[in-house]
Amino acid sequence: MKFRPRGNSMKGKIESGQLCTVVPIANPAAINVGDIVLCRVRGAQYLHMVKAVRDGQFQIGNNRGGINGWVTARSLFGLLVEVAD
Repeated sequence: MKFRPRGNSMKGKIESGQLCTVVPIANPAAINVGDIVLCRVRGAQYLHMVKAVRDGQFQIGNNRGGINGWVTARSLFGLLVEVAD
């Protein structure tokens, strides 16, 4: 899937309007700290960074120091594999 997210929460990694390519996550256990994922946190969808991993849960946050919370693998929809203008 390709889309152009808007906003500044990932500034420095993804600029507003850049073309992002996300692929389905085949193995959530392969997701690491620093990966950028498409996820759902408290009902909202985000393209955010994995900040921590513990016991099958993933802490999701932006690139500006914000933390959105912990989610399970069910809330991860895709892994960012490319960013282009």
